[in-house]
Amino acid sequence: MNNASSRVSISWYPGHMAKTMKQLETDLKLVDVVVEILDARIPVSSQNPEAQKLIKNKKKIVVLNKSDLANEIENKKWLKYFEEKQIPAILCNSNNGEGANKIINKLNEMMSEEKNIAQQKGRNKIVRAMIIGIPNVGKSSFINRVSKKTSMRVGNKPGVTKNKQWIRLTSNVELLDTPGVLWPKIANEQTALNLAYTGTIKSDIIDEVEIAYNLVKFLIEKYRKNLIERYKLNSEIVEKINSNDELEENEKIVEIMNYVGEKRGTVSKGNNIDLEKISKIILEDFRTGNLGKITLEVVG
Repeated sequence: MNNASSRVSISWYPGHMAKTMKQLETDLKLVDVVVEILDARIPVSSQNPEAQKLIKNKKKIVVLNKSDLANEIENKKWLKYFEEKQIPAILCNSNNGEGANKIINKLNEMMSEEKNIAQQKGRNKIVRAMIIGIPNVGKSSFINRVSKKTSMRVGNKPGVTKNKQWIRLTSNVELLDTPGVLWPKIANEQTALNLAYTGTIKSDIIDEVEIAYNLVKFLIEKYRKNLIERYKLNSEIVEKINSNDELEENEKIVEIMNYVGEKRGTVSKGNNIDLEKISKIILEDFRTGNLGKITLEVVG
């Protein structure tokens, strides 16, 4: 098994992607603000570049979802990063929804000038926002949290929308949900890996063994302690990964994966370690936070 990061690239273009992007472009005319849900572990890789082109100068709020799975120090750095770009950002916990309730205040703050103008004319300004996000960033769960599952779904509005369902959060804030889609060609190798690590790219179109291999490589470099503690690596392996001797990187990674396989009893026919099962275990441990709070992309 070799390091395959240089070969990881994803290309496709299902018809629904093109249709969804076209619809997104149309729906943007109906809203005041875009709420973009990102995975706090990969704030760059979880941005759809095709959607960014369409949003252009539209007001935007960033929600760093799954912040409970990300490194707390890096979370703060990312908040500062977006603030410096004058993009309001909030952290949201994927388990308990902590932080989701801040979105209503943020939306009202962003639209305060427009609301005041409407009020002076004797009108009530309805703030309309569109939720966007690629698959698996927790968009649906965020909407459920912020709406407390008791929101009204508002039907068609003359002059505003045709055949669309708006989610009313308050008397003057409504959300429009959109399907989560990826973009047609993920050419950047690291982006493809990051999306595979987090489970955004479906397992049936990637080699999970190669993905897990690359994840272990990353963990050795950046989150070694998490790796050692989670799998209770023995002193011999710890000494090897801590040393800079002639032992090749590939050997270290394979030895760790085999060790995990032995501990978890993932033995296939012929008494061989089942690398596919080991890979699923490692990837699932990362995705669920069992490997600790890990951020794959850092500021700078």
